[in-house]
Amino acid sequence: MARALVIINCIILAIGNCGGPLIMRLYFNNGGHRIWFSTFLETAGFPIIFIPLLFSYLNRRRSNNNESDNTRFFLIKPRLLMAAILIGILSGFDNYLYAYGIAYLPVSTAALIIASQLAFIAIFSYFMVSHKFTPFTINAVVLLTVGAAVLGMHTETDKPLHETHKQYMIGFLVTVAAAVMYAFLLPLVELAYQKAKQPMSYTLVLEVQMILCFLASLVSLIGMLIAGDFKALPKEAKEFKLGEAMFYVVAVFSAIIWQGFFLGAIGLIFCASSLVSGIMISVLLPITEVLAVIFYHEKFQKEKGLSLALSLWGFVSYFYGEIKADKDKRIQEEAQLNSSLPRRTRSTEC
Repeated sequence: MARALVIINCIILAIGNCGGPLIMRLYFNNGGHRIWFSTFLETAGFPIIFIPLLFSYLNRRRSNNNESDNTRFFLIKPRLLMAAILIGILSGFDNYLYAYGIAYLPVSTAALIIASQLAFIAIFSYFMVSHKFTPFTINAVVLLTVGAAVLGMHTETDKPLHETHKQYMIGFLVTVAAAVMYAFLLPLVELAYQKAKQPMSYTLVLEVQMILCFLASLVSLIGMLIAGDFKALPKEAKEFKLGEAMFYVVAVFSAIIWQGFFLGAIGLIFCASSLVSGIMISVLLPITEVLAVIFYHEKFQKEKGLSLALSLWGFVSYFYGEIKADKDKRIQEEAQLNSSLPRRTRSTEC
């Protein structure tokens, strides 16, 4: 069951991680300009989570035939609820930073910048959830940081024609900020799980995800209200280059696909750790790169190639280090177990 959950979350995360940026850029490429609206779409699909929660509730109720009236629909307790509310609000602002970056950067460039968040996840995980540093982790942090820095070189060749250099640089810096902030949020979710003071289950993970997205959507709605998006959207839909109907199709699918990203990310935190979730996001980087080049004909300059190579090198270094550490740990545990067997045998003979 645990392995199945990991596989399911990896698939959901892959769809969201690769499809989310592409469909968001589709909105901006065809006449979309409302950044807060785009931010809202990142988490607006949270009502979908009610479906698996309903099945979970019915299953629990069926299992408790004698106490069906006492079966709770929601399992979350106040301590974890308050943590989810805080993280949800922070996620709303992080989503805005990411949407702002996608509005002014090619998808391939934004994906490479986001890949650097693995380095920040490793750092935050060390301080927040006591994840140990290894030489391989340090190597990965350095490589991913350098890879993101390489993208800052010769930015004029990557800049879309209709944007100014100032807009491009602001988008670049804002995307870096989004990567750092999200790298902080993933270990924060893991810390919330550890400090929850209640047994964690996948049903509880779904509840946390729904609360996170609800609060993030609420932040986005307030932003939309202040920015005047509600008045501007009907006109924007009519002027959308792909047609008014396609405007709403893009919006709906954007909400659904992005929900897969967030659900897969926190699901992997539950099944493994925040670092594993960050690694999976980085693994999907080459796929996002290729899809951006295919669908949007984005340029792939030598700087992007070098950044991609450094990012993949950093990922392989980190992943190899984790495998080696896990193998050494198992060997050590087996050695300790074997060393204790003779003592147990003598005590039994006596």
